[in-house]
Amino acid sequence: MGLNCAQGAPSIQRTLRNGWEPDTHSSRQRRLISEWFCTAGRTLFRSSPLLRQIFATKTQLFATKSIDKLIADSERPDRALRKSLGPVSLTALGIGAVIGSGIFTVIGVAIGGNPAALAKWADSPVVDLILGLLHHTNGAVAGRPGAGPAIALSLILVAIVCALTGLCYAELASMIPIAGSAYTYTYATMGELIAWIIGWDLILEYAFSNMSVSVGFAAHIVDLLDWLGLHLSPKWLSPAYLPLGLQDLAGNTIYAPGWHAGFDIPAFLVVLLLTVVLVRGIRESARTNNIMVLIKIAAILLFIGFGASFIHPSNYHPFSPNGWTGVLAGGSIIFFTYIGFDSVSTASEECKNPRRDVPIGILATLIVCTILYVGVAVVLTGIVPWRSVAGDGAPVVNALRRVSLLPGGHRLHFVHLAVLLGALVGMVSSILVFQLGQARVWFSMSRDRLLPDVFSRVHPRFRTPAFATVVAGFLVAIPSGLFDVGTFAEMSNIGTLFAFVLVSAGVVVLRYKDPSRHRGFRVPFGPIIPILSVFFCILLMAGLPAKTWLRFFIWLAIGLVIYVLYSRKRSEFYKAVTPSE
Repeated sequence: MGLNCAQGAPSIQRTLRNGWEPDTHSSRQRRLISEWFCTAGRTLFRSSPLLRQIFATKTQLFATKSIDKLIADSERPDRALRKSLGPVSLTALGIGAVIGSGIFTVIGVAIGGNPAALAKWADSPVVDLILGLLHHTNGAVAGRPGAGPAIALSLILVAIVCALTGLCYAELASMIPIAGSAYTYTYATMGELIAWIIGWDLILEYAFSNMSVSVGFAAHIVDLLDWLGLHLSPKWLSPAYLPLGLQDLAGNTIYAPGWHAGFDIPAFLVVLLLTVVLVRGIRESARTNNIMVLIKIAAILLFIGFGASFIHPSNYHPFSPNGWTGVLAGGSIIFFTYIGFDSVSTASEECKNPRRDVPIGILATLIVCTILYVGVAVVLTGIVPWRSVAGDGAPVVNALRRVSLLPGGHRLHFVHLAVLLGALVGMVSSILVFQLGQARVWFSMSRDRLLPDVFSRVHPRFRTPAFATVVAGFLVAIPSGLFDVGTFAEMSNIGTLFAFVLVSAGVVVLRYKDPSRHRGFRVPFGPIIPILSVFFCILLMAGLPAKTWLRFFIWLAIGLVIYVLYSRKRSEFYKAVTPSE
């Protein structure tokens, strides 16, 4: 029988007036006590606006969006995106993101590491600090260790993690075919607060990834100009801030560490040009990307085919110079390039048949890219000593340049040019996909009123989120011309892994909350794969330096301040409490 606080109050008063009789009508007495506490709590709640606001805020923070409502909102005529993508275009989009910056630039950092003269806790991987704590030592190491030739094992580890997480993405994308990716999935499973955190995290992830790729693109442009015999002023081909300075191939100093009068024009222009392509529409962008992907794969196969004949087995010894710590750290660095299949799911709203096409696109992307990655890694570490690529922003093309100068290496002269052009195309396709994904996340957050409405407006002709795309373009292009953001690649990594953790957990949550909903694709073996995905993602996060974790927490704190002061009050779940209530 339900309790009515208002009706129970007179009975409580009679009980208090007549006295308490122990062991007499105990059930009735318990009911009266419950009614009294109910009445007292309601009176206190009504008299305290602060308590009412706290209760309303708690309800809002963990409020989830109905999946049916998410799909209905996305189909409104004024906010509907054009559906034009199939599984081939989706796979090409994924390959365009994955096989890009990492295989041509970051792979050298993952192989060689970031050695330092002194052991500092801030530069040490978290896993080393944890192990040191367990062994009663400080655990600090001299910089982040490199994987060496064992980068192939790092890539296999990353492929396993991506396969597990990719299956989780495929299930959620087949259930929630909406732009926004991990942000949309967490909004439907874990509530508004977690959705805001992951959306803020994705903005960081996409932006810093593209800044790094844009600077790498400019470095390869310099290499191309050198091949052509053109030597322009480095003032307009390098960032204005160079923390390590700038040297030529002979080791002569061009710029000392710090600021100099200049601007990285190639990095700036490539972002703006691709922004125009994205504003014109996803169909044109996808067609352009398909062509670039074919060129890029051809260049990679060319490098593997010609480079394999110059492999020296002695370069593989020692195979794992820094043990499993180096393998883990290398995987943690190279991981951010696998953000490509996440970009596949961000475009699910523009798919003709998302329940079928998104899982195919994700898994096909992982298979193709993993094979190409391992092939390049094996050849690269076989043709040059692994230490020679440490800190190299263009390790693949520079390795070909070194080998071409050796006896019998003259035939690699034009191979070097072909791979260089393929690398440039690969970086362009990466920027294209990352910018597409970033604009779609802003679009989704604005559609949920967590960002200003202008970010969810679509172009009347092209039916694309034009304003969000343009703003994202300038916010990436300007820093790319000013700063050397290679050190921020780790920030993108931890953001990517954090998003993967929440997406994998979201599969388990939805299996519990909405087991009967139709799933075009279902992760096999129950909750085992999502749990393994969470575990391995956290393991890779532990391979990142402690300072990266600290910066990530600061970024999240800034996002929480914005949410509390602005976004929370605009949300459809927000309910302000007035004194009269």
